[in-house]
Amino acid sequence: MTSVDARQPETAADGTASSVLYTYDLAPTKKEGRSWGAYNVFTLWANDVHSLGNYAFAIGLFALGLNVWGILAAFALASVLLFLLLTLSGFMGHKTGVPFPVMSRIAFGIRGAKIPAAVRGIVAIAWFGIQTYLASTVLSALLVALFPGLASLDANAVLGQSTLGWITFMSLWVVQLLIVSYGMQMIRRYMAFAAPTTLITMCALAVWMFVRADASVSLSIDAPLTGGEMWLQILQAAALWVVIYGTFVLNFCDFTRSARSRASIVRGNVIGIPLNMLFFAVIVVVLTGARFKLDGRVITSPTDIVRTIPNMALLATASLALIALTVAVNLLANFVAPIYALIDLFPRRLDFRRAGVVSAVLGLVILPWNLYDSPIVVNYFLGGLGALLGPLFGVIMADYWLLRKSRVNVPDLYTENPQGEYHYHRGFNPRAVAAFVPSAAVAVVVALVPSFHSVAGFSWFVGAVLGAGLYALVADRTAPMRDVDGESLAVAAE
Repeated sequence: MTSVDARQPETAADGTASSVLYTYDLAPTKKEGRSWGAYNVFTLWANDVHSLGNYAFAIGLFALGLNVWGILAAFALASVLLFLLLTLSGFMGHKTGVPFPVMSRIAFGIRGAKIPAAVRGIVAIAWFGIQTYLASTVLSALLVALFPGLASLDANAVLGQSTLGWITFMSLWVVQLLIVSYGMQMIRRYMAFAAPTTLITMCALAVWMFVRADASVSLSIDAPLTGGEMWLQILQAAALWVVIYGTFVLNFCDFTRSARSRASIVRGNVIGIPLNMLFFAVIVVVLTGARFKLDGRVITSPTDIVRTIPNMALLATASLALIALTVAVNLLANFVAPIYALIDLFPRRLDFRRAGVVSAVLGLVILPWNLYDSPIVVNYFLGGLGALLGPLFGVIMADYWLLRKSRVNVPDLYTENPQGEYHYHRGFNPRAVAAFVPSAAVAVVVALVPSFHSVAGFSWFVGAVLGAGLYALVADRTAPMRDVDGESLAVAAE
């Protein structure tokens, strides 16, 4: 991609678009030429649902005592909730054509929007580093299996990482940076390649384990949950699965701003969420149930099974597929969001490529393996930030759907004119902040305070409902709410 200045499009017809708020990457996309169809939306979920972290979470439900039917019920409930939430969020991106930091300006104001963008960006940068580290451990294990002599490079430690670990981490770090440097179009192409590879690999792994277990699986561990305990675990599992996607629910518009139509979003979501998530759940119960039948042991990740594959060529193929999958998930969930957040913070200095470099460097300098190995950091810092996503979602959705009824004056999202609809009070909407702060405080308390441990899994929902409810009470319904498209400022969709 070229420099920022070379790609500056025309400003609004009235000349009020601000260079602080408006750049090529933050501009709305033209409706004509949008190329993301149902398959592209589906590949988002085909990659993201089948991540190693998600498998570890789902497999953990079996270890906690949920039987096969309980796991399927949890994912069926979660998939319905996510389909509704993500479809509403996706429609917002399609209508306006703007990325998440700009979308946030509708509710929070042209300057207040930096609050949700920063929260989303910080969470994503930390998880970008962690996911890259997890993929690098799979690559390191594969290299040692193929070339045993490399084990000597895995015995030392430099800043908490072995020499081999540094080599594999930096290799995957560079690969992701190269993909992102070519923009959203390259990310779309990579997803289209990775999605079928992932689905075929995981399906083949499940079939192989099913055959090994004589075509049957254990339906539960020896002492499964029953009655009220079981149903509480099902509800908590469904809620936690929605929380996992709390980040994506916020910035789904980063992708659907290039969608051809609402119908393509709905079709892609139907196949990618309810159908794909139930397919994912079936793979989980087959892998865990078959393994438990074979030796009475509950696995913690698909990599536990991959390492038992006796054929080295198949082992290498499966490992590379898991690495390709993790890279795809990282690009989707943890790279795009901080790029747009950084562009929004430094519009005159950063474009998509430069923001990608900054985001990647930040994901490296935090030494993510040390973060991942620290329960305090993961549970309290990242967990606390994650709990803020529900209230943000609640406020933004209540403003867009309940208050404005999807009426958006897109050109005013890019003006510093005090008469602009989203200028509010010096660029901040005090009513949105007033709804966000108390609901965020409650969500964080529910998520982190030990006495609320039994309901901690519902913190996202608590924050979202409180945020939406409070904003609905305090929102200004007398302000003008015009519906103006952004075609006068729009740029070509990627």
